[in-house]
Amino acid sequence: MRLLLIAALFLLGIVFVANGIGFLLTPEQQAAGFGMGADGIQGLSTLRADMTAFFVVAGGALMWGAWRRAGDVLLVAAALVGIAFTGRFVSLLADGIYEGWWFPMGVEALTVVLALIGSRMLPHHAMKA
Repeated sequence: MRLLLIAALFLLGIVFVANGIGFLLTPEQQAAGFGMGADGIQGLSTLRADMTAFFVVAGGALMWGAWRRAGDVLLVAAALVGIAFTGRFVSLLADGIYEGWWFPMGVEALTVVLALIGSRMLPHHAMKA
């Protein structure tokens, strides 16, 4: 069970990092898949910077936490993706549903649940001063 959890966390991390690299290299194409668009050069810069950062940090934390068996690192991914899930939930209440709304929320919910379970099952490493 533990090995399956670690594998799932690592694979999710790869997917997140791949999305981040996609935003870095081809922001307009990647953004279109997320229902977003860039408004000029500033918009492209924002997509490259912010979306790359979100996905690479979340994915990197998932991969690092799984690889190093470090439950504390998984909390970073859980927090980032949990906030994204909360934003989507608020948007559902404020703006209504859209076609396929459940898929990104399902991925985010799964990611948060697995990261939190991994955080509980894997050791937390004491920081050394």
